[in-house]
Amino acid sequence: MATITTQNIRNICLLGHGGSGKTSLVEAMLYYTKGTDRLGKVIDGNTVCDYDPEETKRKFSLSASIAPIVMNHTKLNFMDTPGYLDFVGEVKQALRVCENALIVVNAKSGVEVGAELAWEHATEANASKAFFINRMDEDDINFDAIIDSLHALFGTSVCPMFIPFIENHKTAGYVDLINEKAYSFDKNGVPTEISIPASVDIERYQTMLFEALAETSEELMEKYFSGETFTPEEIAAGLHHGLITHTIAPVICGSAATLAGIDYLLHVISSSFVNPIDKETELDIDNNPVNIEENGPASIFVFKTVADSFGKMSFFKVMNGTMKRDDVLKNLSNGQVEKFSHIYTIKGKKQTEVDELVCGDIGVIVKLAATSTNDTLRVSGTAAYKQIAFPEPFLAMGISPKAKGDEDKISSGISRMLEEDLTVRYVNNAETKQLLIYGLGEMHIDVAMSKLKNRNGVSVDLTPEKIAYRETIKKTVQVQGKHKKQSGGHGQYGDVRIEFSPGDEPGLTFTETIFGGSVPKNFHPAVEKGLLESMQKGVLAGFPVVNLKANLYDGSYHDVDSSEMAFKLAAGIAFREGLPKANPVILEPIGTLKVLIPDTMMGDVIGDLNKRRGKVLGMEASETKKGYQVVEAEVPQAEMGNYTIQLRAMSQGRGSFVYRFDRYAEAPANIAQKIIETAKAEKEAEE
Repeated sequence: MATITTQNIRNICLLGHGGSGKTSLVEAMLYYTKGTDRLGKVIDGNTVCDYDPEETKRKFSLSASIAPIVMNHTKLNFMDTPGYLDFVGEVKQALRVCENALIVVNAKSGVEVGAELAWEHATEANASKAFFINRMDEDDINFDAIIDSLHALFGTSVCPMFIPFIENHKTAGYVDLINEKAYSFDKNGVPTEISIPASVDIERYQTMLFEALAETSEELMEKYFSGETFTPEEIAAGLHHGLITHTIAPVICGSAATLAGIDYLLHVISSSFVNPIDKETELDIDNNPVNIEENGPASIFVFKTVADSFGKMSFFKVMNGTMKRDDVLKNLSNGQVEKFSHIYTIKGKKQTEVDELVCGDIGVIVKLAATSTNDTLRVSGTAAYKQIAFPEPFLAMGISPKAKGDEDKISSGISRMLEEDLTVRYVNNAETKQLLIYGLGEMHIDVAMSKLKNRNGVSVDLTPEKIAYRETIKKTVQVQGKHKKQSGGHGQYGDVRIEFSPGDEPGLTFTETIFGGSVPKNFHPAVEKGLLESMQKGVLAGFPVVNLKANLYDGSYHDVDSSEMAFKLAAGIAFREGLPKANPVILEPIGTLKVLIPDTMMGDVIGDLNKRRGKVLGMEASETKKGYQVVEAEVPQAEMGNYTIQLRAMSQGRGSFVYRFDRYAEAPANIAQKIIETAKAEKEAEE
């Protein structure tokens, strides 16, 4: 293969709704360019990109995978990403190192919400955008409706280049609008030029295309309005410039199943898509521009990590210079120096060792012990590249091993998973005695647990997250606590009188107003300790007690039988006697919820918050997303268990939220009663 230069590299991220055919499209391009000797199918579990056992079992992509193709002396690094929302972290990883986003649309289903989200992700990543309308081999395709939807959603930058013509409800061929030529395709995807049918009105789509091209330069604008024809060179330059400036989003049609349009798509990508040097600069961690120097000192950015039982693989992009075997780079995150003894390119799971990778190319290295996702490594220099902002997981489930003694296996397995997937969170909640796994959705957690079983041989049970409630009192009471025991020899004697009242501080506020030495001062710390220990389990449901004020105002002691232990036990008796009389209540955690939703869904979201005992604090137009509102509310944590799932269902995946603990507040009586009954039942089950 001829030497690849940065100008001859195209990094393309495939995005789209689940089931739109992204993986099948990569497979078609690989097969058409002789990158594989068979056309793999997702349903058969034999595609290049879906190689993980979980992917072959579930028949859809779970992680971003790489498939390089060489076309016209140009290296096209395709990144196939999952279409399901639970795995959006993989999308963000791929987009971080791709200059181009190819959004795949299912022609039969039309423009689905996944295409809208793909556009948003690509815009956020500052990637150029194009569309491939897949599955044109299906019957009764309404191409006009698809283009109208794309225009309505994404504006006039959307312009068709390669369109179908329909005969007897089937796609009979395609028209190249630039060259005004029509083609039919054989079963191998090889085009044959045919006459443009008289029934095909291409003027409408040509107008869209040439208007978009005219917007790319003043010269083309003048030629367009004067009625002059664009030359092929002007069209190619205009398309390339439009993709760089995001003023053009070309639309190409075809079918991954029949290979129709694959040749045209590959030629457009290789000739017109953005190359890494077109960007001129990268952003550093503070969003400042950093020049891309093709011949400068080597630097890389690690955008993905795979950490399984076979070891650790770090996927990286060469951001500057040329990365060579045996280069030594410094990790700017931790100061560690790493030697790159072997570097590889990767296609699916197949690794190929190479001597070097030029600026803009993508590679893999194994066994970098001190390097993780989002790290920058450099031969020289101090600028760390902008990191990937991963979405925060809020769906929590308790996990427990099915077999006793597997807790260590769970911890070690999940620690590897946390290296690999930065949208997973793992918490050992000492208060509720739960191991918690946080994910972006039910499927995300289910896949994580399947990987845990397959890689580490440990099966787990999933349970709802337990809520860390509190107890407190609302009245002031005075109570005596006396511990007296005589069993031969020295006895035990402690007698305290304590006033319990609501406190201002979160924990225990302990005071004493003893007169006359009825309880000697050396026993006061024992009384406080007894109360602190008792507060770990309240009198209603066994939850910790907070905001408690206790004043030791009287008591008595015995010269021989009194001890610190006796007074500690007496304080516990006073606690158990007094708190039930002080109007104890259950406190529940309340958090602040901020929901980002489309304007049209405001009513549904607010109605749902009301059902969750939420209190809406306000709403305002989003500063970052046009047509969206931010709703702020206070919601009990106990009502947030399935909110990730419910919001996604209500908004078709368009909504997002952030939830933060704020304070504890008294639970309503009916809710408190259920909490108490549940705690009692759990205690009985343990006994």
